[in-house]
Amino acid sequence: MGEKDLKNKASQAEAPTISSYHAENFRRRTRCIFVFVLLLAAFVVISVVNINSGNVHISVGEIARAIFLREGTEKNLDIIWTIRLPRIIVSMILGGALALAGFLLQTFFENPIAGPYVLGISSGAKMVVAFVLIVYLQAGRHVSSFTLISAAFIGSMIATLFVLAVSHRVPNMGMLLVAGIMVGYICNAITEFMITFAEDSDIANLHVWGQGSFSGMTWSNVGVCLVVCGVGFILTMMLSKPIGAYQMGEMYAQSLGVNIKFFRAALITLSSLLSACVTAFAGPISFVGIAVPFLVKGAMGTSKPIVVIPGCALGGGVFCMICDLIARLAFAPIELNISTVTAVFGAPVVIYMMISRRRMR
Repeated sequence: MGEKDLKNKASQAEAPTISSYHAENFRRRTRCIFVFVLLLAAFVVISVVNINSGNVHISVGEIARAIFLREGTEKNLDIIWTIRLPRIIVSMILGGALALAGFLLQTFFENPIAGPYVLGISSGAKMVVAFVLIVYLQAGRHVSSFTLISAAFIGSMIATLFVLAVSHRVPNMGMLLVAGIMVGYICNAITEFMITFAEDSDIANLHVWGQGSFSGMTWSNVGVCLVVCGVGFILTMMLSKPIGAYQMGEMYAQSLGVNIKFFRAALITLSSLLSACVTAFAGPISFVGIAVPFLVKGAMGTSKPIVVIPGCALGGGVFCMICDLIARLAFAPIELNISTVTAVFGAPVVIYMMISRRRMR
């Protein structure tokens, strides 16, 4: 057999491999595009249903005219532009931020069960925000969005640093999660203690905020959330390559030139900032940061950060919009706390994750 025949046989053997590789890439790309299209369609549908539903019914035609042409009755315009649209946009932004925060924490701790609520980070933010609100309200001063986010960020960092300190002493991730849950209980107890003994009657509103709610959002809230979470999203996207390398192992990431100390500090800072923004405006919201990244990865069939990061942002937003709609309408005119609804849908996902991981072992 000549050299030419050997080359022909080798090329024929490689051809199916190359062809199957391209076919697999095409299937993955198609699957990801399909998931994004599905999420965008869900966003549009849920937005319309959210605006359409409530004590005042507004038809789809009236909604379109009010949004695109600013035409309609004064009452409908006021309901859409002042009450419902800001709430929908904020729930979308903050839901995406919470899912991103969960993804970053899962990357940092290398465990899919890690999340802002489970590790007590949201509770730490809630504790400091409640303290600041009580002090400002008793002093008769206005609380700015910057003050709220700063207070929530400090609380998030306090809880995060405690969890990190514990992580160096506990033998496994299960114990770390238990430590995070205990941090959450302690922070919640301190928060309830402060609220109980506060003298100002306005503090009663903290009980509603403390359970999580998107109600009462304004366009100024939309602007602040968009800036803070938008910056967080851009910075997270800039970290997509280091995250991808880190998922392959710390040594592998170092071999590619990733500064591990800076990278880990960036993950914690970004996750705390995103969690802080959510807690400052909507209170602590449970299970979104754990359930959504898991569902997005499963739906897309990949864990590549360049795809999962925008998927989590969009998926978290849609998930919170659906939960907010249920919270508003399930027992109308009584409104459920958003955390109640997210727990109903998110907790089973977390339980399934834990069972499936145990089986894999």
